[in-house]
Amino acid sequence: MNSSFNSQNLQKYSKHNKKRLNQEQVKLLEASFDSTKKLDLEKKLQLSRELGVPPRQISIWYQNRRARWKNQSMENDYNALQLKLENALSEKMQLEKETKILQGELEKANEMLIGLKSGAQGQIREFTLSNSCCEDLISYSTSTWVHNDEVNYNNLQFDELYAMIGMSNKCCSTW
Repeated sequence: MNSSFNSQNLQKYSKHNKKRLNQEQVKLLEASFDSTKKLDLEKKLQLSRELGVPPRQISIWYQNRRARWKNQSMENDYNALQLKLENALSEKMQLEKETKILQGELEKANEMLIGLKSGAQGQIREFTLSNSCCEDLISYSTSTWVHNDEVNYNNLQFDELYAMIGMSNKCCSTW
């Protein structure tokens, strides 16, 4: 009875006490894993013979290595996505800053336009019709102002306004 107990213990011990792989065996398994991630039966038996370890140990090593490889792959993907997210957030913040700056500039331009518009309307009304070189300008300007009053003052283009002011400065001595 004692001898059968010892033999059973020995079998259990040898079943659970797997031989650790040395560095050369691991290198060979890694090279094999790099070429193919899935292990077929022929390759498993060939590696088992070459390394002198049971085929089950080769299967388990491959299974564990695939799990580590998958985790590494997921971690790399996560890091890449995290970097893209950080870049996108940085770009978003930069665009928000630029938007605020441009909105401020737009507000200033609108204020200037309103100021120029009200100033130009007063000046157009003060023109004298006796100056013949400005008659065309006055009729164009007043019709433009009337039209713009009907549509919307904000639709007046800066270029038109500056061109009109520039023409009037050339023709007329009193604005």
